[in-house]
Amino acid sequence: MAVTEPAPAAVSAAQTAAHEGAHEGILRRQSARESSARTYARALPIVPVRARGLTIEGADGQRYLDCLSGAGTLALGHNHPVVLEAIRKVLDSGAPLHVLDLATPVKDAFTTELFRTLPRGLADRARIQFCGPAGTDAVEAALKLVRTATGRDGMLAFTGAYHGMTAGALEVSGGASDVRVARLPYPQDYRCPFGIGGADGAELAARWTESLLDDTKSGVPQPAGMILEPVQGEGGVIPAPDDWLRRMRAITVARSIPLIVDEVQTGVGRTGAFWAVEHSGVVPDVMVLSKAIGGSLPLAVVIYRDDLDVWPPGAHAGTFRGNQLAMAAGTATLAYVRENRLAERAGVLGARMLTQLRSLAAEHPCIGDVRGRGLMIGVELVDPAADEPGPAVADRPGPAVADRPEPSGSAGHLALDRSRRPLPPAPELASAVQRECLRRGLIVELGGRHSSVVRLLPPLTITDEQAAAILDRLADAISAAARPHHG
Repeated sequence: MAVTEPAPAAVSAAQTAAHEGAHEGILRRQSARESSARTYARALPIVPVRARGLTIEGADGQRYLDCLSGAGTLALGHNHPVVLEAIRKVLDSGAPLHVLDLATPVKDAFTTELFRTLPRGLADRARIQFCGPAGTDAVEAALKLVRTATGRDGMLAFTGAYHGMTAGALEVSGGASDVRVARLPYPQDYRCPFGIGGADGAELAARWTESLLDDTKSGVPQPAGMILEPVQGEGGVIPAPDDWLRRMRAITVARSIPLIVDEVQTGVGRTGAFWAVEHSGVVPDVMVLSKAIGGSLPLAVVIYRDDLDVWPPGAHAGTFRGNQLAMAAGTATLAYVRENRLAERAGVLGARMLTQLRSLAAEHPCIGDVRGRGLMIGVELVDPAADEPGPAVADRPGPAVADRPEPSGSAGHLALDRSRRPLPPAPELASAVQRECLRRGLIVELGGRHSSVVRLLPPLTITDEQAAAILDRLADAISAAARPHHG
């Protein structure tokens, strides 16, 4: 399943100097010409010129293990043979590359393969809307869809969410203020908004949601829909508890509120299931898909129940929604992940990596929490030298957890030590870890509310040996970065 990567060619000193000169010149011109809004380029000052699988080679000749994967876009890594072959086939066929939303054999094949993977209960009555090429375009379409179908305007969204950068997507992400969006608590253990975490925290989050909807004085009218991520990615790699997801589904069904699930980053095997909602058995009314479905090229769609398909022709359009190369690459990617059971592989390998990272956390007080699902992993860095704990009270598993008594009436989960508090986030340390990773040839991303979570999003094709190399480099980087901060 994994692609063997070519050995680096011998490089002379003169070639090295030339490479480094080209590298620095390109970076200088980027800094002078590009917007101050650029993001990844600031933290990752590299100039990729070649890539294969997990590996990127920079213009300076340096090689890196890429655990960013285009923010989760590259399910099969860089330039996978099946993706390249699918693209070449379309190019060699003479087929049109730009067709708006017209029907084509390439689109038909993509839709057929995509529908084959959808959760049971949705595929047999699904409709698909091809949107503009980014996930945020699909989010906007989903919001418009449920507002049209219900005749209502308000939305339910969650703290810590990220759904895109356009106006409506920012509103449901918490990045803009809008009275139409009611913000709900998203359950998490380490920084639980209620200070208890676990099943108790998730239960309170669910009750809060019910109260907000059923209290006639809450100020929240019947909404057009609820939008959530099964794992909050940019929010700090926070997996939603399966029971809580089922509860959200029950709450929305009972109140005739369409449930929109944002699978832009979690989809196509990333979390250990083809779609992250499958862990809980939840069947949403609407799914927002992008990133990996395009096989490394821009593509975004909304999948939804046929009874919601009430908007008129042209209600949501866009010039670049018929990308034939992206559809061909996407078909190849979806089929490869399905046929080679890469979702299951991601679940097994991800669980092993989480176990190893938790062992690493026992050696480093600056690691506050390790969490994730499948190959979507987060390591939260904290300041262990802080005099005062963080503002939110929460518990995380520790050596003494097994000794605690269970509360009466519990459902088998352990009692929580409410005297423990999470330590303050350490964004500067996280940035230092990212820099040390880059020096060691490892590309990682930061996320979370305070940018203190080191995120790992390796391709689903990584080998056991590559996973070990990633963890070794990360462990070394954490040791190096923590030394000046706490030494």
